[in-house]
Amino acid sequence: MNDIAQLRKSYERAELSESASQADPLAQFSQWFDEARRGEVPEPNAMTLATVGSDLRPSTRIVLIKDFDARGIVWYTNYDSRKGQELAGNPLAALQFHWVELERMVRIEGRVQKVDDAESDAYYASRPLDSRIGAWASPQSQVITGRAWLAAEAARYGARFLLKPPRPPHWGGFRLVPDRWEFWQGRKSRLHDRLRYRLDGCAWVRERLAP
Repeated sequence: MNDIAQLRKSYERAELSESASQADPLAQFSQWFDEARRGEVPEPNAMTLATVGSDLRPSTRIVLIKDFDARGIVWYTNYDSRKGQELAGNPLAALQFHWVELERMVRIEGRVQKVDDAESDAYYASRPLDSRIGAWASPQSQVITGRAWLAAEAARYGARFLLKPPRPPHWGGFRLVPDRWEFWQGRKSRLHDRLRYRLDGCAWVRERLAP
């Protein structure tokens, strides 16, 4: 018998009130992100990225946040990948963090732009050598003949660049500039706390949403 429908969890760990939350969503995110890191949540920097292609098909994948500040949320990838191509055609995207152990989610929406070359160069140079070579070897999202082909490409680029591979022209950072944030705290009886921040001109408006 299929008992998936009986899987349930009661969320009773914390609450999120207007009086206890930050007026600025970036400050609230920074607070929650720090708590996720201190709470030893597995990969607290993992986030779901949702994009929509020209065929109007939505797609999601997990990427890793590498920086955030008043300018937005940054991650790095292959610009020729499916997500890179979709963002080139439609720069609107959504991000979601799900910190299961804290019974929390953060949803972020906004417009995406490439980070500047200097920023991408600096992050690329900080990566492990194997990861830098991998950025050259993998034609991300393209069909390949097998694992052996990928290993051969990695070996070929490793021999070509040795210890100093330059950043590939097709690889770099994206920054999502938020115009909406939502902070979700699980609560008992499915009466969850949801606070949304939306940009109204230059000011953030905070409002509670029904769970």
